[in-house]
Amino acid sequence: MGEKPNVLANACSFSGIRPVMADLPYPPVQVTRENQAYAQLLEVDYCGAVSEMSAITQYINNEIRLSHERCGTAKIILGIAMAEMMHLQKLGELICLLGGSLDFTAKQPNGRPRMWTPEYLTLPGHPGKMLLAGIESEKGAISQYQMHRKLIQDPYVDALLSRIILDEEYHIMILQALLREWQS
Repeated sequence: MGEKPNVLANACSFSGIRPVMADLPYPPVQVTRENQAYAQLLEVDYCGAVSEMSAITQYINNEIRLSHERCGTAKIILGIAMAEMMHLQKLGELICLLGGSLDFTAKQPNGRPRMWTPEYLTLPGHPGKMLLAGIESEKGAISQYQMHRKLIQDPYVDALLSRIILDEEYHIMILQALLREWQS
């Protein structure tokens, strides 16, 4: 009667985890003037197929699945997710300042709004493939941000997108290092 049942527990402690990001300040979140077209472009970065919402959800899912066997890797991935959350928050502020709304929809190329969906995620089972999916997601985000920088003629928005790109490039570097560890 005094026997304890077997208990499964995740011993990975996430206490003290900090965002994984470039050690540079973000510029102030401000815009020159309201602009619905710019807000719609940023809504794609906020919650489109390639977006901060997708990155956060994908990283959190992968971190949870890795945490019981690869605690160190899981902690780094959680730190990357935290940086993506900061990007989401800053993009949301920009969208609101530009006169847009935060309803988790983004305009598609055909002009129709589409609500964010987990269908946008890549959730492989193998840790190496998780890291590769993260690298590809970061590359896609950088490409999309660069395209939006060309389309948005607001120096304040450009400055913030440029700073976010630095984080995304840093994430690629970190994920590539983790991938090399897995391959060795």
